[in-house]
Amino acid sequence: MVHRANKRSDGLHGGLILTASNNDRLNSWLLALEERHLANLTFSEVTRALRALSSTYVERRHALKRGAALDSAGKRAAFALFYGPLHLLTVRHIVAAIDARVSGGVIVDLGCGTGTAGAGWALEQGTEVRVSGLDRHRVAVEEARWTYSQLDVRGSARHGDAARMHVPAHATAVLAAYLLNEVDDATRVRIWTTLRAAADRGAQVLVVEPISRALTPWWNALAREAMAAGGRADDWRFNVTLPTIIERLDHSAGLKHRELKARSLYIPGARSGG
Repeated sequence: MVHRANKRSDGLHGGLILTASNNDRLNSWLLALEERHLANLTFSEVTRALRALSSTYVERRHALKRGAALDSAGKRAAFALFYGPLHLLTVRHIVAAIDARVSGGVIVDLGCGTGTAGAGWALEQGTEVRVSGLDRHRVAVEEARWTYSQLDVRGSARHGDAARMHVPAHATAVLAAYLLNEVDDATRVRIWTTLRAAADRGAQVLVVEPISRALTPWWNALAREAMAAGGRADDWRFNVTLPTIIERLDHSAGLKHRELKARSLYIPGARSGG
């Protein structure tokens, strides 16, 4: 089932739990992103990198190695300025829609990338939580640490392989956002097994992926397992007015994002906030 949110948001909040304080944090973060990643690159250079990055993801997905999004300054800037905010907004909308509340504790973010997905879940909470990010690429870990700092999220990130990680027993929630579609079948099975084990121990588990079936041919099998474990599987389309920097890049690169689209799996576990 595809859930549609037809009421347009203001690009940052739109019905989400948001105080004046973290409204300021989001706006300040977006401005800091521009300053950080456009310091040594022109907007045109970032646009070209974004076109190349988008083409790689869409047309040559199976040849993509994880971390290719961060292998040049242009791609790092394009990913951070465009996909980072999109991932944050998408996760926040999903978390609000499914009422995935985490009251305190730790959100473990597997394959955290630039840290935005985990930060998005943390910002949607009414109480402070801590994010523990893990990524196999050191440049992503550094960017995630910067993201947490800029958004005033209690978070840390470290270098490591999500496929070999044992989620600590004290984890309140585990997130895998835009990760499973970028790994091979064997690695996906290992990560999914880790997620299921965390859910069995009582942690909330959230998986977020692109809505495209071509990118997630394995989705239905995982969805059946998630629902058998008491969870849910959803497709989402959120109408939003995007932040200015995303709109500019979107228009310049010809990507035409008119809505946030994603699919999610959620296993509530023993919900600490419920």
